[in-house]
Amino acid sequence: MFSSVLKSARRMSHLWYWLAVCVFGLFGMAACSSLPTIVPDLERRPGPPAQLEGAGGPLSAAHSKAILDRLEGSGQNTGLFERHLALEEAIVGSPLTTGNQVRLLQDGPATYQAMYAAIMAARDHINMETYILDDDEVGQRFAQALIAKQGQGVQVNLIRDSVGTLGTPAAFFQQLTDSGIQVLEFNPINPLMSRKEWSLNQRDHRKLLIVDGHTAFLGGINISSVYSGGSFSRRSRQRPDGGVAWRDTDLQLQGPVVAELQKLFLATWESQKGEPLPEKNYFPPPEHAGPHVVRAIGSSPDEPFSLIYATLLSAITSAEVSVNITNAYFAPDPQLLDVLEAAARRGVDVTLILPSQTDSWLVFHAGRNYYDRLLRAGVKIHERQGLILHSKTALIDGVWATVGSTNLDWRSFLHNYELNAVVLGPAFGKQVQAMFDKDLAASETITLEQWQRRALDLRVKEWFARVWEYWL
Repeated sequence: MFSSVLKSARRMSHLWYWLAVCVFGLFGMAACSSLPTIVPDLERRPGPPAQLEGAGGPLSAAHSKAILDRLEGSGQNTGLFERHLALEEAIVGSPLTTGNQVRLLQDGPATYQAMYAAIMAARDHINMETYILDDDEVGQRFAQALIAKQGQGVQVNLIRDSVGTLGTPAAFFQQLTDSGIQVLEFNPINPLMSRKEWSLNQRDHRKLLIVDGHTAFLGGINISSVYSGGSFSRRSRQRPDGGVAWRDTDLQLQGPVVAELQKLFLATWESQKGEPLPEKNYFPPPEHAGPHVVRAIGSSPDEPFSLIYATLLSAITSAEVSVNITNAYFAPDPQLLDVLEAAARRGVDVTLILPSQTDSWLVFHAGRNYYDRLLRAGVKIHERQGLILHSKTALIDGVWATVGSTNLDWRSFLHNYELNAVVLGPAFGKQVQAMFDKDLAASETITLEQWQRRALDLRVKEWFARVWEYWL
């Protein structure tokens, strides 16, 4: 009963939000007769090679090159690293870090178990940033764990998005605040509560947990019971409440990259003019934790273009063998369409796994509007069956992988704060490929002939959704 009431409240709250967005959109559509360029010039130019940072700071150029050559040499021998990484570094600014340990987490149960264990082991601080934090069984379990750690002297700092938590009662957050937890509402919907220039459409879509500056989690998973089911076995696909399981992906990271993620969290707190945080050991001395090379990439609408999107376009442009993308909300802009088509036409195996059902039908049908064009170019499209696909992952040439919160739609590109990690090397690439293959086996292939026979009502929905795709 409570679950159905919560869902109804969230639907109504989001309805009012999106009505407001659409009203603002109508006023702005006249100014959007041409779509903006949202990425920088991706033309390759001579420049210094990419430099890595380890636990002891920046590595020498020779040491950096040796590590990257070893990673590329054990992969598929494409030119991805040499042709892409220096440009990526120039675009993004954040360093490539070596000495990291990366664990691939699939679906809510495994991710929550790992997050909960890290929270319970915290000794100094916990920084958490999330889009959705529900007042349900999962949300209450996390809330009680955070309250308990705050009572033990561990400082807990929480950023929660105002829209994403519209359906969560104020009393839920009050119990956190009363325990001493610092709770910051990102870009409050109520303009009277705004601490900076009010912008209704800018949202914090990041999902980040940092414990003691030592361990971090990021990906697409919110804090909600919709993630209570698994997705790779028939028995676990149904949630305890009877709903369809959500398929998602997260990373657990340790090593020097955690400091880069910590910087992003603290920068968001500062940009939202949160109360000064209690002094804690937010940047402990970095340690060598594993073999992985990782770059943390945060993007925000305050920047001239999405850094995550720009580096993804750069990676696809540099691909020579394969592009495997799994994404929950696919409403691509002309630049993404162009690079996907160009990759397929030069012989790259471009494969997309997209949803067969969704919680956002406008984005769903806006993306389907482009199936015909992509299929004609040779892009392979598959729709994941039996669940709600919420993953946001990509694997290029088996050696460049990214996992994070970024969808392939206008909202993520232009309006959201997003967070991804890029992991280099064939060892991690094999893990992502194995995950991709399992999703592929549970997907239905969309062929051009089949798609051209789709029903008229689907075509009408696609047309209607496309009109609004910039504002979704």
